[in-house]
Amino acid sequence: MEVKGLNKENIIKISDYKKEDDWVKEFRLKSFDAFSSMGDQLPFGPPFSLDFDKIIYYKSQEDTLKDDWNQVLKPVRDELSALGVLESETHMAGMGVQYESEVIYHKMIEELEKKHVIFTSIDQALKDHKELVQKYFGKIVKTEENKYAALNGSVFSGGSFIYIPPHTTLDRPLQSYFRINSKSMGQFERTLIIVDDDSDLHYIEGCTAPSYSESSLHAAVVEIYVGKGSRCRYTTIQNWANNVYNLVTKRALVEEDGKMEWIDGNIGSKITMKYPCCILKGDRSEGTCISIAVATKDQIQDTGARMIHLGKNTKSKIISKSIARKGGNATYRGKARIDKKASHAESLIKCDTLILDRESKSDTIPTNIVENKQSSLEHEATVSKISDDNLFYLMTKGIPKEKCEELIILGFLDKFKEELPMEYAVELNQLLKKNL
Repeated sequence: MEVKGLNKENIIKISDYKKEDDWVKEFRLKSFDAFSSMGDQLPFGPPFSLDFDKIIYYKSQEDTLKDDWNQVLKPVRDELSALGVLESETHMAGMGVQYESEVIYHKMIEELEKKHVIFTSIDQALKDHKELVQKYFGKIVKTEENKYAALNGSVFSGGSFIYIPPHTTLDRPLQSYFRINSKSMGQFERTLIIVDDDSDLHYIEGCTAPSYSESSLHAAVVEIYVGKGSRCRYTTIQNWANNVYNLVTKRALVEEDGKMEWIDGNIGSKITMKYPCCILKGDRSEGTCISIAVATKDQIQDTGARMIHLGKNTKSKIISKSIARKGGNATYRGKARIDKKASHAESLIKCDTLILDRESKSDTIPTNIVENKQSSLEHEATVSKISDDNLFYLMTKGIPKEKCEELIILGFLDKFKEELPMEYAVELNQLLKKNL
């Protein structure tokens, strides 16, 4: 089935096709009302425009979820195999793959099933785990808070649902992979993760799309609940083609003594607007975001993070690394707010940008608010170019200039790479070499 154009009739058509409960359909229609009431632009970020009538909001080639690659359509399986998706599954405790609008493949090792871990698509969870999903769904990210969160709420399809029971640790990560493969395609996955008390999860997300002349849209929503004493790490490597508008809302609510870590890599897309957020609700909770953004010709990377301190003795850290080349625009846009009741909170923000030529651009746009006198906030920002001295030193060792520049850039991004699993660090190096 394929649905093109945005209106109530199409939203109802998607919901009926998925055989959703009435409350889900009502959520979609309420989200559409919020979307329709908003202006063309967000109150932040670079200006741009999209023709919403030309976007495909739903497209599916698979009618049922598979747990065996041999049951997946051969052209799709071959395409994903060429991208390395099938091979990467050997390093994971579970994997889900979304192709266009639907999750087509999902599998988890038997050990996790015995631990009562739930890892499935959000659509399947809406059927099999109704009460659990309804309790958390749409509570952190409200549909009325920005235009593309409202759009996602209207037409969401696919995405992951994860529930980690109390006192449960996963030895290996779970992974989801998202692929857009059609012209003018919109992908609107919705991910909901619940890490219950005293548990631990590492979740990895990868995204790609081929290049077409028509623009594609990726507008996802991610909601994460981190329980007391729990830890969640969410690693993203996105390598969208330069015709994709990547507009994502990601937010985590962190309870007492919990830890949330966003490891966020943005390499492709025409425009990326993404600011992973931690709401540090519980006392002694912690939030971290380590990100890289690479902006090259005709690309805008408008990225950063948000940390909201509500609990006492909370800590946050934002480390942002960005590279601009061939006229690209790499902008840091972030917010750190320490509430008046969040006494003895600490926040550290470090933004470093490497500009490789005179045509490229970088801006740092921070909003830092401290509402009590017992807390501290530090913000450092640097903008630099490749040092002529460093370049000369390496070239005296017989290394070609292009290789010298590559080594310096990869060294600049070391802080991000060291947070990745080994196989992803290798993949990131290859992606960077293709894009620099």
